[in-house]
Amino acid sequence: MNCLKLSASTALIFLFLLLPVFLAAQFDRQDTLRGSVTPERAWWDLTYYHLDIEVDPAKRTIEGRNTVQYRVLEPGKRMQVDLQPPMALRGAVQNGQPLEYSRDGNVYYIQMPQSLKAGQVYELVLEYGGKPRVAVRAPWDGGLSWDEDENGNPFVATSCQGEGASLWWPCKDHMYDEPDSMLISVRVPDTLVEVSNGKLLSVEKNEDGTHTFHWYVDNPINNYGVNVNIGDYVHWSETYAGEKGALDCNYYVLRGNLDKAKSQFRQVPMMLEAFEHWFGPYPFYEDGFKLVEVPYLGMEHQSSVTYGNKYQNGYLGMDLSGTGWGQKFDFIIIHEAGHEWFANNITYKDIADMWVHEGFTAYSENLYLDYHYGSEASADYVIGTRKAIMNDRPVIGDYDVNHAGSSDMYYKGANMLHTIRTLLGDDEKWRSILRGLNKDFYHQTVTTKQIEEYLIEKSGLDLQPVFDQYLRDTRIPVLACKWEKGKLSYRWEQTISGFDMPVTLLHKGEPVVLKPDTEWQRINLKRTDDLKVQRDYYVRLQIKD
Repeated sequence: MNCLKLSASTALIFLFLLLPVFLAAQFDRQDTLRGSVTPERAWWDLTYYHLDIEVDPAKRTIEGRNTVQYRVLEPGKRMQVDLQPPMALRGAVQNGQPLEYSRDGNVYYIQMPQSLKAGQVYELVLEYGGKPRVAVRAPWDGGLSWDEDENGNPFVATSCQGEGASLWWPCKDHMYDEPDSMLISVRVPDTLVEVSNGKLLSVEKNEDGTHTFHWYVDNPINNYGVNVNIGDYVHWSETYAGEKGALDCNYYVLRGNLDKAKSQFRQVPMMLEAFEHWFGPYPFYEDGFKLVEVPYLGMEHQSSVTYGNKYQNGYLGMDLSGTGWGQKFDFIIIHEAGHEWFANNITYKDIADMWVHEGFTAYSENLYLDYHYGSEASADYVIGTRKAIMNDRPVIGDYDVNHAGSSDMYYKGANMLHTIRTLLGDDEKWRSILRGLNKDFYHQTVTTKQIEEYLIEKSGLDLQPVFDQYLRDTRIPVLACKWEKGKLSYRWEQTISGFDMPVTLLHKGEPVVLKPDTEWQRINLKRTDDLKVQRDYYVRLQIKD
């Protein structure tokens, strides 16, 4: 398969599809503070958050507190808490004692009392507030979206993966550490409904014309997965009979969109059926599944997936594969819900390994098609998305500085996984590996190395050269062939040293399995112009004179 160039229209689509592209590898102190496990983070382990805030749509402010429960791993003298301007910390209290703190850009350093003991659990109350950053192009350029619905009602939502959760609430803003559970309490005007992660415990009426929604998250949750959504929502629910029993599915949409939402959201049970088949049980039965309308395209907030695809199939009506199969499903429902397995269940430790989220989830799009429409449709789709691959930078970014790799993490990642499936040649074994990933890394943060080692061990294949080629190099492997003295000579070119991935050649339509490396080899084949590489491998074929 030749490498296809991006058309102008496809390039524009993907400019708006992908999360912010981290272009220039120029890092400063703030990048290191955000992206590394600093000494001020390493000595304590998160156990619980209670985020208790009031959101005022009229003033565009957030005021409140976050109670941080943590276990001391070893006594530390100061704690790093992240909160980005213009939000400001207004107080830090532990055991009734106000603590001193200082600011360094996006970081607050809190001086801890000398009596901390290893193994003990403490609670720190962080009072804060202000006008958080306004999202310019949510969810890619994130922040708070302060919008209005067609009736003039406030329509508010958070989205913050690229910039970090600390743009709107104080937290330990690094992915390696997650609280074991969380309570989210949000006070809003009593004419509006607020939706966050987890299950709704209660709605508390206040005397000042507001009410407070209390949501409990019974599972570990990553920072950017925490969200607040406010609007004139209407709600309905259904129960999905899943692998682990009854799963509560709840839907929140703007009042005027109820009928078309009920029609479009019929794809949710179809998504759950397909993904439980391929990946195993939905990872958050205790918290249920929600789909929530928002004023931006959508995001994978854990158990509170947000939706803004305008109730149509495709990506805003477009088929990203160019094959027609992308019109068979609502891209945001399928892609963002796929992240419940890869992003929310299995979560990267460092954003440099973001392909673990996006590669597997982009791949889940064609697995959805595979389940409902068959393997040919699945292959058509994922191969069609190759037109979006730019091969501009490695898929893996720089570690410890909050730097993601190329946006190729989406569909180059998906095509790498499709290639591995082809190499394995056993779909049931491949399915067991995908399910095993979600079982063995259940609710864990991981590294690329862990995922690579797992796939190598469970497949029994030497996949390290494959990972190194597709994740760490920008070149597409070229199978170079030439006819010499009635035989076909072949080798890999434009690859890393030692690349030796097997490949299937189609000679006059008949499959011929080759085991090329970077040295010339020969096979006795009759000369023909009808020579192709089986399309499922993400490689190029070059016939030399």
